[in-house]
Amino acid sequence: MTYIAKPRLHHPSLVENKVGYTRRDYEGRISTLCAGCGHDSISAAIIQACWELDIEPHRVAKLSGIGCSSKTPDYFLGASHGFNTVHGRMPSVLTGANLANRDLLYLGVSGDGDSASIGLGQFANAMRRGVCMAYIVENNGVYGLTKGQFSATADRGSKSKKGVINNDSPVDLVGIALQLGATYVARSFSGDKEQLVPLIKGAMAHGGAAFIDVISPCVTFNNHSGSTKSYDYVRQHNDAVSRIDFITQHDEITTRYEPGQLVEVQQHDGSVLRLRKLHADYDATDRYAAMSYLNAHEARGEVVTGLLYVDPMATDLHTALNTSARPLAALGAQQLCPGAKALDKINAALR
Repeated sequence: MTYIAKPRLHHPSLVENKVGYTRRDYEGRISTLCAGCGHDSISAAIIQACWELDIEPHRVAKLSGIGCSSKTPDYFLGASHGFNTVHGRMPSVLTGANLANRDLLYLGVSGDGDSASIGLGQFANAMRRGVCMAYIVENNGVYGLTKGQFSATADRGSKSKKGVINNDSPVDLVGIALQLGATYVARSFSGDKEQLVPLIKGAMAHGGAAFIDVISPCVTFNNHSGSTKSYDYVRQHNDAVSRIDFITQHDEITTRYEPGQLVEVQQHDGSVLRLRKLHADYDATDRYAAMSYLNAHEARGEVVTGLLYVDPMATDLHTALNTSARPLAALGAQQLCPGAKALDKINAALR
């Protein structure tokens, strides 16, 4: 496969963020995906979110599995740490990396085939363990690399490009994430950058397991009449529960919002997630109400998007395991080995 690198030319009018980077510095190689693929829009949203958050690219570790979606980390954050794992195994590799070096920001990028089929067990355990990461699934309902078979997230009754009807029940990754304890759960649409960028910013700054399911139409195999993952279907059935903006602590910004209630949720790092409600009866801090809301609207064929649930008191796997505040990767043998007496005591307790 031939890779084409983008030229390192920066227009002098490009604006630098607080750490001295322009938006171009967060880009990667030129995409080889189909023109119009929703995944490229997600890459652009990640680039925009990281630039606006003033994140130094070398502080990010991006991991992926196998599939069209898992190719996309090559198209953003070219100066970040990256690891392309085997099919469905990204969550466990990310967990290991996170435990070894807690100082990095972890971004997991996966697809509906990678996370809802072969990697479903890995996805579920990453959610219930509270691994501190932003986990993004680029969900198109098909296997794009192998000519458009239904994936596990394809809705029952949806039709393939060849006219085949899907008779299987879909795997709802949002529902699983809510049930298993993820502390930041959202759904968005690749064609709604205004909603997606602040959702990604909130996930990157969250202090626990953050999951975003992004409906991302496959323009080659799943963007036709009869598909529930097409551009037209999502636009016609989108029920946005919230319009959000994300602001870092002490930063003053001004913006316009539709009339409605404003809820401010303080995150672990002191940053503030501002949630502007569009539905008076929706509470994004109530996990069980969110599950009921999703089920009710799914029964009506509506795709609920926005920030569905957030826990302002989120903890992560390091808190549960009481690990060292200093990254394990930075400790030497003297700190990591407790000595023969301590090891003998541990081994004796296992007999």
